[in-house]
Amino acid sequence: MKTYIFSSLLLMFTLFGSVNLQAQQVDSSKNNYVVLTTKVQQLQPIILTAEALKAEEGESFGDFQVIICGKDMGQLTDPEIINSFIQKAEKAGVQIIACGFSLNKFKVDKTKVPARLYIVENGILYNFQLQKKGYKSLSL
Repeated sequence: MKTYIFSSLLLMFTLFGSVNLQAQQVDSSKNNYVVLTTKVQQLQPIILTAEALKAEEGESFGDFQVIICGKDMGQLTDPEIINSFIQKAEKAGVQIIACGFSLNKFKVDKTKVPARLYIVENGILYNFQLQKKGYKSLSL
């Protein structure tokens, strides 16, 4: 009787355990990237890197996002600084994300952030969420 119960439990755990593993697998057909940076000027080399990866990987290249956090957030509202980065990023297929927590902390008016930038509530949390989805991550 004990053997029957033990065998049944083992079978259930095996079946249900493997179902969870399959649901958590990441689609490895595309390479997705996220870069967390605290300096707006680092967008230039980050975008160049995205362009090189896209050329190298071809169809395997997926999503590329850059999250900006920290004290440089005020530069996001300066058109002379940010507009050229936005144009280069869009051409390269790079999405620029602004950390809402940093915008609040450094008292940057969110309405002055260009509409083509996406604002998330917490950039660090967003980075971790993308990593859980299988994104390759780099912090600068």
